[in-house]
Amino acid sequence: MTWLTLLWIAAAVIALVAVTGIKPRGTRHVSHTRLMGAARLALGVVAVVLALIALALWHGGGPH
Repeated sequence: MTWLTLLWIAAAVIALVAVTGIKPRGTRHVSHTRLMGAARLALGVVAVVLALIALALWHGGGPH
């Protein structure tokens, strides 16, 4: 495993924890705030854009 693979795994775990709202005891509750809703929306938009780019590249729509 390269350092880049480990970086992707860490980013995926952090994104999962951030989106689900898991938190340690004694910390503030932020999972149902407007800011967390905006962050989830932004993450969803980025995921859709990346999926569309991957789909376009997969179908041969990349730069020539």
